[in-house]
Amino acid sequence: MVEFSAIYVLWLREMKKFLRAKERIIGSVAMPFMFLTFLGFGFNKMEIPGLNSGLSYIHFLVPGMIGMNMLFSSMFSGISVLWDREFGFLKEIMIAPVSRVSIALGRIFGGSTTGIIQGIVFFAASFLLGFSLAPQFGLFRAVFGFLLMLIFMFLISVTFNALGLSFASNMRDAQGFELIINFVMFPLFFLSGAVAPIANLPPFIQVISYLNPLTYGVDGIRGALIRSSMFPIWFDLLLSSFFALILIGLASFFFERSEGV
Repeated sequence: MVEFSAIYVLWLREMKKFLRAKERIIGSVAMPFMFLTFLGFGFNKMEIPGLNSGLSYIHFLVPGMIGMNMLFSSMFSGISVLWDREFGFLKEIMIAPVSRVSIALGRIFGGSTTGIIQGIVFFAASFLLGFSLAPQFGLFRAVFGFLLMLIFMFLISVTFNALGLSFASNMRDAQGFELIINFVMFPLFFLSGAVAPIANLPPFIQVISYLNPLTYGVDGIRGALIRSSMFPIWFDLLLSSFFALILIGLASFFFERSEGV
């Protein structure tokens, strides 16, 4: 049974922690912003195979960097479970009269909200480096595209918060968690088409890319912002939702079996 009050309390705790540590916003935005600066300006005038004609590399790159922001902030949020276990807070909430599924959902949605805030900050900053929406966008289409981007950001963040929680529920060492997460994150990032078109990859690697949940999130954001995507937006939305539900279920299963101490 899902207790919405418990989900809200844990969501609120994550939000308060986030707002009290404003350096997290700077730290989370800094890496994708540097990627955007160096890769965007470094390759912006080069002919990159697979890019749609008339599309600059910076415009191609920004949705990928938004996906990177969501991926990194979401996966690392799982480390809070290990710190809570170390300091005894996890034990306290585990013995509370609420289901562990509700606890897991509260953590996932709290981490997802903070990830979306960081993503919006990065999106706003990208305009300083020359990014702009598709030229054919009017005001209504621009607002609709922004809202659609938020939906994809939410699905990406939920998916990888859940994945990070799944790893954290099966581990006890924070340093080991960081090593495993880094090992998982970078292949997910580079195989998502965030920095280069997937069509440029060898066929057998393309197959792996199509199994990557981040691929459909990044592609959906591109479709929402610059109208340049591999798949129809409804297909990206369907697959992103599917992966989010599967990984929420997986995270809930592992968290329910985990120990508070």
